[in-house]
Amino acid sequence: MFARIGRLVRGFLSLFISGIEERNPEALMEAARQDFRNKMAQYNMALAKMAGIAERLKVQVKTKAAKAQDLERRILANHAAGNMDLAGSLARELQELKADLTTDTQELQETEEAYQNNLRQAKVAQQEFQDKIIRLEKQLSQVQIKEAQAEAATALSSVAFKVGDMGDTMKTVEDILQKRYEASAGKARVAKDMVDMHTVQEKENERKALEQAALAEFLASQGVQAAPTAQTPAAAKQMGPEQ
Repeated sequence: MFARIGRLVRGFLSLFISGIEERNPEALMEAARQDFRNKMAQYNMALAKMAGIAERLKVQVKTKAAKAQDLERRILANHAAGNMDLAGSLARELQELKADLTTDTQELQETEEAYQNNLRQAKVAQQEFQDKIIRLEKQLSQVQIKEAQAEAATALSSVAFKVGDMGDTMKTVEDILQKRYEASAGKARVAKDMVDMHTVQEKENERKALEQAALAEFLASQGVQAAPTAQTPAAAKQMGPEQ
């Protein structure tokens, strides 16, 4: 029973964590970066230790090579001086030194090759990880763009649906405006039809005739002859016989 409950709890936790991961891919990428940085730090420490061994071997090889050259000079000098025992002892020491030098040189070569191989592997792994991060960031950007497009499309479809729901209200507004337009247009037509334009024209002619008569009377009182006014042919015919 406890085992089943444990599996059930682990299942719920796994679902919960999976949901959080799906909603936060950026956090997963940052966690991957941090994990890679930690591993690279450990790898670099190992490389540094290997490089330290290689440097120590270089110093040993250089020191032993210099000592071997010194022994060779001493052996030749003692041999020339007839110190055969010392020359033999030095020759034996030189023999052992050269054996050690050969071993150190071999170890230095192997260590240097291992260091270079591991360094190359670290660079390749770092480049591969960087390329993968770039691909994931590009994929994440594409996903975010598509999600934004889908969200915008959903919002627009929702807005269009709401506008459709407002059809009755919009129709009511349209009917009200149409009725107001018809009422205003009807009133304007009635006002226009009720105006007698013939009467208005007669009154306008009468006003102008009275103005001209007043002007003529004023000019006569001042002894000024009124200037002839332009008359229509019909009016000239009524004034008298044609001159």
